[in-house]
Amino acid sequence: MAVGKNKKLNKGKKGGKKKKAYDIFAKKDWYDVKVPAYFKKRSVGKTPVNRTQGMKIASDGLKGRVFEVCLADLNDDENGHRKIKLFVEDVQGKNVLTNFHGMDLTTDKLRSLVKKWHSLIEAFVDVKTTDGYVLRVFVIGFTKKQRQQIRKTSYAQTTQIRDIRAKMVEIVEREVSACDLKDAVLKFIPESISTEIVKACAGIYPLHDVFVRKVKILKKPKFDVSRLLEIHGDSGKVATDGSAVGRSGGEFKEPAPLESV
Repeated sequence: MAVGKNKKLNKGKKGGKKKKAYDIFAKKDWYDVKVPAYFKKRSVGKTPVNRTQGMKIASDGLKGRVFEVCLADLNDDENGHRKIKLFVEDVQGKNVLTNFHGMDLTTDKLRSLVKKWHSLIEAFVDVKTTDGYVLRVFVIGFTKKQRQQIRKTSYAQTTQIRDIRAKMVEIVEREVSACDLKDAVLKFIPESISTEIVKACAGIYPLHDVFVRKVKILKKPKFDVSRLLEIHGDSGKVATDGSAVGRSGGEFKEPAPLESV
């Protein structure tokens, strides 16, 4: 092929300035991620966001972020098979205030529970807490082999599985619907609901390895800053006589004017 006929062969590099290399993190600020007060650790890390420029506000870029943290890191214990999701609801200064957004089991823990010769029983239910949150709670359990059992398998009958599933739904509804989101989370973490299920289902078929497998938030009430600060333990004293609520930082003082700019 003639050289003059193919345009791509004669195409040279376009002139112009090269793109200037710069550090992308030079335009970002770092914020501390704060978790609710019912966890032992209050700060779990930092998160970057672009600085406020024009109409783009930094706090808007932070709100709505979801952090997934291991429960062992939040409570300084060995409960490493739980993952807690935290949702950013507000920004106060350089602190990002989060709230509970969901809970899950790690994949390796879930797969280690499944064994041969046992029945796996799962149930889920949608429950509304007293403070307006609608949660979808998933429960998982397995049939247990008895001490004196000679038979190799430990399969439950279909009617027994149906009765166990109904018990799971009943207990979760009773425990969660009578409390707010904070108390519900405090029931999920130590597996108190799972213990209740094991006791209630002992007469139908013995169970073991019963866990609240997953918790999802389907609906949230209208955002309330004072409620969020109360969860984080930063709300100060609540005024009962209708007076203004005092801030923990004291009265605001106007800074002295500068001599020169």
